[in-house]
Amino acid sequence: MIYPIVKYGKEVLEQLAEPVATFDGTLEKLVADMFETMYAANGVGLAAPQIGLAMRLCVIDTTTGQDPTARLVLANPEIISIEGEQVEEEGCLSLPDFRAKTPRPLRATVRAQDAHGKEFTMTGEGLLARAFCHETDHLNGRLFISHVSRLKRDSIKRKVKKMMKAGEW
Repeated sequence: MIYPIVKYGKEVLEQLAEPVATFDGTLEKLVADMFETMYAANGVGLAAPQIGLAMRLCVIDTTTGQDPTARLVLANPEIISIEGEQVEEEGCLSLPDFRAKTPRPLRATVRAQDAHGKEFTMTGEGLLARAFCHETDHLNGRLFISHVSRLKRDSIKRKVKKMMKAGEW
């Protein structure tokens, strides 16, 4: 099932998500639906708040479906270390058509649980490090625009408000 993606301005995107407590078939179905939703939107990551669910769950695939072994499920993720810095164009499925050069760590290590509740630790570099940080931010009620300059952030917010008034958002 493909979920509609919640856009910037909805309260769920600014809330602290609740921990995943139950690892069962319902969660596995949700994870499968999240991957399907993410691929349909041409994304590399999707957090549960982006489909309206305030839970600490996200999916990542930096290969956009090209390599099934690259699919990652992060339940209750926590960034435990970061190194270096990269500044690259970043976008968000909840802010479609908006992109900005965004500083992120070059390397990030995350501790999380998989879809079955098994804990793991993984280090990502480049795009994967960016995805770890971006999706974890969603679970903490933050969007990538909180990392860009005030000028750029205010510009994006003004454009979104204008689109809302015009009924285009």
